[in-house]
Amino acid sequence: MAKGGFKLKKNQSLLANGLLSFQHVLAMFGATVLVPFITGLDPSLALLSAGIGTLLFHLVTGGKVPVFLGSSFAFIAGIQIVSKNFGMAYATGSFMAVGALYVIISLLVFLIGSDKIKMLFPSIVTGPIIIVIGLILSPVAVGMASENWLVAIITILAVVLTGIIGKGFIKLIPIVIGIFVGYLAAFALNIIDFAPVLEASWFYGIGDFQNMMIAPKFSLEAMAVIVPIAIVSLVEHIGDITTNGVVVGRNFFKSPGLHRTLLGDGIATAFAGLIGAPANTTYSENTGVLAVTGNYNPNIIRGAAVIAIVLSFIGKFGAIIRTIPVPVMGGVSFVLFGMIASIGLRTLVESKTDFSNLKNSIIVFSILIIGIVSIQGEGNPAAIKISEYASFEGLSLAAIVGISLNAIINIIAPKLFVSKTDRVERQNKTSAKLAFEKE
Repeated sequence: MAKGGFKLKKNQSLLANGLLSFQHVLAMFGATVLVPFITGLDPSLALLSAGIGTLLFHLVTGGKVPVFLGSSFAFIAGIQIVSKNFGMAYATGSFMAVGALYVIISLLVFLIGSDKIKMLFPSIVTGPIIIVIGLILSPVAVGMASENWLVAIITILAVVLTGIIGKGFIKLIPIVIGIFVGYLAAFALNIIDFAPVLEASWFYGIGDFQNMMIAPKFSLEAMAVIVPIAIVSLVEHIGDITTNGVVVGRNFFKSPGLHRTLLGDGIATAFAGLIGAPANTTYSENTGVLAVTGNYNPNIIRGAAVIAIVLSFIGKFGAIIRTIPVPVMGGVSFVLFGMIASIGLRTLVESKTDFSNLKNSIIVFSILIIGIVSIQGEGNPAAIKISEYASFEGLSLAAIVGISLNAIINIIAPKLFVSKTDRVERQNKTSAKLAFEKE
């Protein structure tokens, strides 16, 4: 099968498709509901928004990109500040402004052209950015796993062994198997709290959702807190789409185009603000599932979106999912984030990057050092404040530095310092190559 080909068989059973989709739901569930728990928004609305937002994204992108959208962690501090000083309605109104900003940026990207944008993302930039995405998420996985290493290790072994020795369809659902085995281990150790299941409602009606929703309100002061954070999430979006494309083996910058993925993300975020849910963003957890399973069919992601919507209406079922112990999800995340980091390494290896060339090394180690230093947590020295509540650090700053260095070293400098004779000679060689390829 060609690299990046979709592995889902057309005659695969509905149950098999559902399990593949449910696997993606399990991967995103913890993070998506954690954001509303931290900020005071409603978890059911977050699930509803994630599901509908993902379907909107797929509609805008022509169903080509196997991406799932979930609650964004980047806006947590901004939500807390705006909620405290202005009210939660002004935070959700600001999400609609963030969505509008994404729409404007998507138009600018369309006018500039995807080819010019892609020039800023060669392998020496995308490879280390993908590594950073995996590594800066790894402390989260380790922190969750450390609550009970025995359960976490059992979960990790179940995921890994399923992926290695599993046969047929079982080999495609290592996350489901891992969580099931880890859950049984946690149950045997009596560390599962079933109280949320007993307390949850069986079903939520339209009236319940109307009571949960927060009508958005707008204030320039509140927007000044939240909207600048969109610049950070924008860089993360580009990193996630790059990673997703590398995993699948397709150039999503070209088709459907970065402008469409940005537009889809913006519309999903605006919708979230409209109903009172957290801002949406692309999810690395689901990209990790793609890497582990090798199944890249966007229909599976859309199935996951539908399941998320259904779960948002079923209180008991959602509560059962929330009983999955933290160390079980830590073990799963350990594998998923590790797979993402290894994809970055594979990108550098397959591109045959010459590290004896100092120009390449400068770009790569700058991204890695700036990105990885953010793992130390509070007091990150590698940070640039863009407002009182938002700053470039970690992945966003690493990506900006890497993109800028590549542009200066490999795009701008050659044009400034190459002699006219060399420039003419290069143009002649390029013209000759194009003529040969036409023939």
